[in-house]
Amino acid sequence: MITRQQVKMARAALGWGVRELAEKAGVTANTVSRFENGADAYGETLGRIQRALETAGIVFIPEGQPSPDGGAGVRLKAGA
Repeated sequence: MITRQQVKMARAALGWGVRELAEKAGVTANTVSRFENGADAYGETLGRIQRALETAGIVFIPEGQPSPDGGAGVRLKAGA
C-alpha cells in the first residue's frame, strides 16, 4: 500500500495540489489532506488515489527497492 509520503512526493512531481488530486481520484480534498497529515484512509480510497497518480505517470517504488536500504519513493514514467 502507498504511504502518505509517497502521495506528497507524487503530487509534487506532477505539480498537483490537493484539490487536483482529489478531483482526479474522485475523493474529497479533505480526504487527501487528512491522509497526508496522518489519518487513516480506507483501502478503496487509497486505491483511487494510487490509480489517479499512476494514470498521470507516477511509478511507486516500494521500500527496499532497488537496494535493501532504500526507502519508499516515487518516480515519473519516461515521457510523462
